[in-house]
Amino acid sequence: MAIDETLLRLAEADGSGFLRLYGWAPACLSFGRHEPALRRYSRSRIEDRGIDTVRRPTGGRAVWHHIELTYAVAAPADRFGPLGETHVAIHRTLADAVSGLGVAATLAPAPDRPAGIERGACFSASAGGEVMVGGHKVIGSAQVRTRTAFLQHGSLLLGGDQHTVADLADGPTPAGAEAALDRLLGRQVGFAEMAERVALAARAWRGEWHPIARGDVILEHAAGLADAYRSERWTWCR
Repeated sequence: MAIDETLLRLAEADGSGFLRLYGWAPACLSFGRHEPALRRYSRSRIEDRGIDTVRRPTGGRAVWHHIELTYAVAAPADRFGPLGETHVAIHRTLADAVSGLGVAATLAPAPDRPAGIERGACFSASAGGEVMVGGHKVIGSAQVRTRTAFLQHGSLLLGGDQHTVADLADGPTPAGAEAALDRLLGRQVGFAEMAERVALAARAWRGEWHPIARGDVILEHAAGLADAYRSERWTWCR
């Protein structure tokens, strides 16, 4: 999360654009920036099971990061247009990457009413514009915007499910509408395969793209933000 925030700050500072693709080790439960985690989830149950938690800099609801690919896009605010247009433009690119696996990926229509920060997993309902395969949500995303830049990131389910979110909730949660790609395709989709497809699809975005080495100065900047994201005062702030 500290690296993602660093990318947002660099996009603000000099107009750079970034696509970051990563996984989680160990598996982790993440909360949306404004999600009332203290009311919704059993902290004692989470700690008893030794589950890592973090609060994201972006909005949305809880996500169980296990067998998946997480993407982060940080860029100037006008790179894709207003918030809604940015969300859809990025998801169209991700849908192209998923369709390359041999399934028909589409974008969800807008719901009848605006989505709020309701109880349940990020994947339990559609807010409109998400990537869908056969009526199932395969990518959940959230965004944060500053005056000059944005950060959007989300989770593409390669395997497993989001049942852990419900298991850790205090009270009932809606049934999920998600399905992982391995179930939909009848075969496993590896992280490297999916990351390559996403990176290739993103080449359609304007501007020049250059790989960044793992030891880049970005990690040095992120180290200064890491303690804030490790802090229980941030993770359990609400």
